[in-house]
Amino acid sequence: MTTEWITLIVFALAYVLFVVLPTRRSWVACAGGLLLVLTGALGLREALLEKVSWNVMGLFFGTLVLAEMFLLSKAPAVMAEWLVDRTGTARGAMIALCALAGGISMFVENVAVVLLVSPVALSLAKKLQTSPVPLLIGIAISSNLQGTATMIGDPPSMILAGYMKLSFLDFFVYEGRPGIFFAVQVGAVASLAVLAWFFRRHREATKMLSVETVRSWVPAALLGVLLLGLSVSTIPDPEFKWFAGVFTMAIAAVATAWYAARASWTSLGTLYRSMDWDTTFFLIGVFVLVGGLSDSGWLDRLSDAIARGVGGSLPLAFAIIVLLAVVVSGFVDNVPFLLAMIPVVQKVAAHMNAPVPLLMFGLLIGACLGGNLTPIGASANVVTLGILRKHGHRVTFREFMGIGIPFTIAAVVSACAFVWWIWAP
Repeated sequence: MTTEWITLIVFALAYVLFVVLPTRRSWVACAGGLLLVLTGALGLREALLEKVSWNVMGLFFGTLVLAEMFLLSKAPAVMAEWLVDRTGTARGAMIALCALAGGISMFVENVAVVLLVSPVALSLAKKLQTSPVPLLIGIAISSNLQGTATMIGDPPSMILAGYMKLSFLDFFVYEGRPGIFFAVQVGAVASLAVLAWFFRRHREATKMLSVETVRSWVPAALLGVLLLGLSVSTIPDPEFKWFAGVFTMAIAAVATAWYAARASWTSLGTLYRSMDWDTTFFLIGVFVLVGGLSDSGWLDRLSDAIARGVGGSLPLAFAIIVLLAVVVSGFVDNVPFLLAMIPVVQKVAAHMNAPVPLLMFGLLIGACLGGNLTPIGASANVVTLGILRKHGHRVTFREFMGIGIPFTIAAVVSACAFVWWIWAP
């Protein structure tokens, strides 16, 4: 069997297992990468040093450390309580909680945001004597949406930043034009309007008693330092090879030293054990899997097929890429899909002489927001349904998708319309 067929079969098998065994995705990804090495499809040195983007991994892991400390500081929980108390009506409080979850998700992993905001949401629903299901679903899908907006909000954003060599500020202004941040905000406004319609019956006044206090503002300050450093990352490292990862890990090391010396919220060992190691090793394995697939030539064939299939029509190519990303990401993890599709979209843009940001931003929006279609499309959705189940609420696919589909349509259509308006030739 040739190397190209080995890489295709291993990747396809791994993708199927990601769907069948979602709780073992890191084991599957790493085993698949190891299998490519053992079969000779990739050398060990090539797999670890060339295929894995350690700059992205440093950025991801360092951000995890800082985000975990930020959550433990209770600052986001205090913000949530403060916001609910000042909205005046139950409907306003619900919309505000969804917007806050999205805002925090620009800098903190989505699952952590759901775990943080859900107690406030459950308390509000209990006070209103109403089902918490629509509110918690709104919080989950809002956090998934806004994770796309910044360089550190979600692994797919970090991956695209590495491929396109984007700095933190490039997500806001890129090549003199509004970046993907503003496209996501357009989508957020449209999707919040959808949620406002779902919450339309809750017009009663409400006020909650504050129960949280901020333990320390140091983690928030360190996050601010991180954002400042990343905003100028292209100055020392225009090729996105080392600075973002090294700087983020350095800030994380400072945070760890401070935490070990000052904080008593939980032990340092408990802090690190609670972090998202599954996604960390999943990313490493997927980098190797997709690296092998890219070398095999299959992605070149796929890009040629797409370019021929659209017949030179850029609107059709843009629509197909976005729609494919939305549908696939609604049922399987978006990280391997995005990693595989980035070089494909790059080649499609080259074939059609199309603006690369146009197709890349459409791909990212579709891949990240498509996870809101179904309860299994994103980890935050799965965790949310687990929280609701513990409180006696079992959510069906149909019930989740009754909110997720209109939310996703509103967000994707408006965000992609903005991207097309800004970037289309």
